[in-house]
Amino acid sequence: MDERDGRNEPQGHKEYCDELEQLQKVQFALVELTLYLDTHPTDMQAIQQFNQLAQQRQQLASAFELKHGPLMQFGHSFSRYPWQWIESPWPWQV
Repeated sequence: MDERDGRNEPQGHKEYCDELEQLQKVQFALVELTLYLDTHPTDMQAIQQFNQLAQQRQQLASAFELKHGPLMQFGHSFSRYPWQWIESPWPWQV
């Protein structure tokens, strides 16, 4: 078990957090590139970088969901049985 802030975390918590953080980094870069491309729509290098990161984000999100459960609700993510959305931690609780 990991020790964080004086409490024990369940096994796999660090891996969960690390994988979620990697996904969040890619998503942040996509938001920044989206804002940039709004004002520089002909920058081919930025478009290519956006497309590469979008593909990477899709792969990271799919791998994360297979391992840890859904990231989003309302049909954006599939669920295994039993219904996973009630399991914690939820992505915003980490």
